[in-house]
Amino acid sequence: MAKKEQKETTKNKKSFFKGFKAELKKVSWPTPKQLVNNTVAVITIVLLTAVIVFVLDLVFETINSQGIDRLKQMVSNTTAENNTTAEGEVTENETSTETTNEVSTENTETTENADVETESANTTEATSENTTPNE
Repeated sequence: MAKKEQKETTKNKKSFFKGFKAELKKVSWPTPKQLVNNTVAVITIVLLTAVIVFVLDLVFETINSQGIDRLKQMVSNTTAENNTTAEGEVTENETSTETTNEVSTENTETTENADVETESANTTEATSENTTPNE
């Protein structure tokens, strides 16, 4: 059985190549003059496309670099203005911070004084309870 299968595969291969050769004979091949004309046309179109892409690349790169430079200038100007404004605000903030710190220090001292008074009152009550006579 194996020999029979090998014969069929070789027949299929031979028939494939025969069919392939027959199809190639049916193809209409271009003449040498047509081949040269078509080749020149393809090369010309490829070169023109390459030149157009190169020019567009240069134009967009130039526009982009000028645009980025303008953006950098705008950002630096805006940053400089913000820093100038921020310096004026910092002095106001420092003043308000100092005031807040003074107020919080006063509040802390007041709270500490109240705690001391409460402790002394509690101590006085405790001592008065301990000194009461037993009944």
